[in-house]
Order: sequence, then C-alpha cells, then structure tokens
Amino acid sequence: MILLGSYPFFFFFMFFLCCLFSVCSTTIKIVDQTGKGDYFSIQQAIDDVPIGNPKHVLILINPGIYFEKIVVPPNKPFITLTATKPGTTIISWNNHRDIFESPTLTVLASDFIGRFLTIQNNYGPGAKAVALRVSADRVAFFGCKIKAHQDTLLDDAGRHYYKNCYIEGDTDSFVEMQSVFERCHLHSVSEVGGAITAQHRISEEEETGFLFVGCNISGTKSAILGRPWGAYSRVVFAKTYMSSVILPQGWDDWGDSSKQRTVYYGEYKNYGPGARSYDRVEWSHNLTTKEAKEYLTLNIIGGRSWIKSANIHYKKISVIISNHVNPIIP
Repeated sequence: MILLGSYPFFFFFMFFLCCLFSVCSTTIKIVDQTGKGDYFSIQQAIDDVPIGNPKHVLILINPGIYFEKIVVPPNKPFITLTATKPGTTIISWNNHRDIFESPTLTVLASDFIGRFLTIQNNYGPGAKAVALRVSADRVAFFGCKIKAHQDTLLDDAGRHYYKNCYIEGDTDSFVEMQSVFERCHLHSVSEVGGAITAQHRISEEEETGFLFVGCNISGTKSAILGRPWGAYSRVVFAKTYMSSVILPQGWDDWGDSSKQRTVYYGEYKNYGPGARSYDRVEWSHNLTTKEAKEYLTLNIIGGRSWIKSANIHYKKISVIISNHVNPIIP
C-alpha cells in the first residue's frame, strides 16, 4: 500500500496524481499532523486556497484525529476534502447552543466534496450541537460519518447529495433544505421522542425537501421518521429498511394539527419491522409507483449535471485511494 507522506513512493504518487487530474486544472494539498505534508491542520490548507478559486483543489488528509472547528468560506469554491483511507480521519469539536455557530464543519462554498471523513460534535445530549452545516449549492458527501446528538446535520441551503454516509443523532438529525440521501445508514440514539428529520419548507412554492433512497434506519430505542419544522415540510423515504426503532405512527405534527393539511410525508416500498404502512398517521402518503416517479429522480436537486460531475471527480480520486461505488438512481 502506498501511503501519502511515505517516501520513497511520494514523488511517484504525486506524478501519478498530476497525470490523472492534470496539474493545470487541479491543485493538490496534503494535510498531515506528523509534518509529512504541506500543512498540519485542515483549516490551514483551506485558508491557503485563493479567494475566488476557479479550479478544483484536492486536500488529502492523512490519518489522525483533528481537533478543529473548520469553515470553508463562500469565496472558495471547488474544494474537496478527502481522507486518504476510510475511517482514519476524524474531525472533532464540541460547541453547542446555536445551530449556526456550533458546527464542527461548516461548508459555505459551492461545488464542495467531502470523502471518507468522520465529522463529529462531541458535546453530548441536551443541547443543540451540530456536527455538519451545509449552506452552499452543489455539495456532495461520499462515505462520510456524521455524528452528534441534537441537530446532527444542518442541511441549511442549496442542493446536496449524500451517498453511502453514516449519520447518527437523537433529535432532528436532518433539518433544512433540498437533498438526496442515497444508501445512507441513519442511526438514532434517542432515548425517547427522537425525530430522524425536521425539514423546514415554509411555503408550497419552495423547491425543497428530503429524499431518502435505499437507506437503512437503525437505533437504540424509538424514533419517528419526521416532524415539520416548516408548515410545508416535505420528506420521502423510498426502498429503505426500517428497523423496529421507528414508531408505528411514523410521523408527528409537532403539536400543530393544522400542519397535517400542508406537509407532504411519503413512503414507497420500504421494508422491515418499522415500515408497516397500515399503522401510519392518516395524513401521510403511501406512494404508488406513478406517484413515486416524481421523487425517484435527481431532478429534485436540480438535475443530473452537477451530480454527474461530482461522481466523476469522486471516481478519479478513488482510482488512487479507494474503490468507487456506482449510483443507484438511474
């Protein structure tokens, strides 16, 4: 195995990367806590990206636990953060209280990709403590672990794609915008009353919502699939395994029965002990194949073009670091 920072393979490795990505279109930066890279911290590497950056910047992060609160600013697009080996790069912090200030990793720049990272907020239960905030357009995460308790993932603004990710929390693990979650593992650590989602669509005209396809839901005790942060909250689970952690009613109106007329909560061909559609609240939807077609498409996050680009970029990196995984949505 060739590891970054492990000489004498380093120059050969860099030459191979440059040939693969074309050095004129991609900048490569290496983060290593032992001093074998270009930077000791992830934030240092991000800070060194030029303002208004016009090309892909690949930041390779060698194994380690990085105690950092990281921000990717809005004027630095086209950044990719990737672990050099899955499960070995952990980004950890422990802020709490405010959902916009507490995240361990905040992404404010468009065309960002995260790969094989563990992103966690270690504050613990009892307060809002976000692990990941995404407030930018065309953002994708592949094979990442996102872990906290309350408000684990602040999916705040823009179109986002999560694939093969593990996401753990106890209350309102997903909260805001327009995203597709494909083949992700959602794990609830709630003792009681936890909600997998709290989507914040506030009007019928707003093109936001969550789509979960081919996912796996597990947990320690009990949880519901979602509750409406916004009056027009929209969430669909399709072809997803649901363990017995999901309560029979499935959904909750968060104490406001008027939202039952405006939210859209749908399920399609889910399976497992927690997927019993006949026990669901009467205002949720058990979708037909015809109805599901509207949601089982990447058009919900603006079509295929930027996802295809993200997948191509992902696969190029994977030639060097890991095996790639093909998309399931045709």
